[in-house]
Amino acid sequence: MIETTVEQHRDRVSWDQLITAVDGRKPEVMGEARKLVFQATATIDVVLAAGPSCGAEAKATLAELIRLVPETVRLRLLCSPAMIDEDFVRDRRERKTSAEVRVARVPPLQAMIVDDSVALVSAESPTGRRASLIRVPDVIRTLCTLYDGVWGNAVAADGRITFGDHSRSDLARQILGALRAGTTDEVAARELTVSVRTYRRYVAEIMTLLDASSRFQAGVRAAELGLLGSSSPGVAQGPQSRTEG
Repeated sequence: MIETTVEQHRDRVSWDQLITAVDGRKPEVMGEARKLVFQATATIDVVLAAGPSCGAEAKATLAELIRLVPETVRLRLLCSPAMIDEDFVRDRRERKTSAEVRVARVPPLQAMIVDDSVALVSAESPTGRRASLIRVPDVIRTLCTLYDGVWGNAVAADGRITFGDHSRSDLARQILGALRAGTTDEVAARELTVSVRTYRRYVAEIMTLLDASSRFQAGVRAAELGLLGSSSPGVAQGPQSRTEG
């Protein structure tokens, strides 16, 4: 009986040591994140999908942390569409760093997994922002598996839709909307005032960037990644759309 009680207590103490609550305020979370970055020897995987209320703050915090990551450590950054930091993506491309950035639609949270052995997770809760430092092997393995799964289906930041110098321009969104709606090339090209040949070239570029095997898949994938926006109906659906009213 005593041995069982001691063993249960030991397990409980061990569990408490492996999952530690962290004060959800920025200074405390940043302090723990810095420690993890300095401890990293091989890999750092980051999720940045903060809600609108802390978007700018989350970006600034991430930029501060990234500057601390040694070049010998592989960095992967998974962002929600609204949280892409264009300056970081541009700087990474110009400096040709090993950091990779991909875009996917993920729940609003911030997380960092270091060396596949420890994770810092921060998310909003009904009682405010909460954070935890996790070292439980089974939990870490699950987090790594989930991360790799989302990462494998995410779109490279450099592969987002761009026309000219304007990322996610109105033209790109309209073409993506037309693909999702199944609008014919002739109708879509006419509504966008471009030639059918030019429209088809744009479509081919979009399908390549989204790694889509069909036009419909490209439209659906763009919607999943938030590339269409909430008010992007696409082009008008045929001549009858012009004559109504």
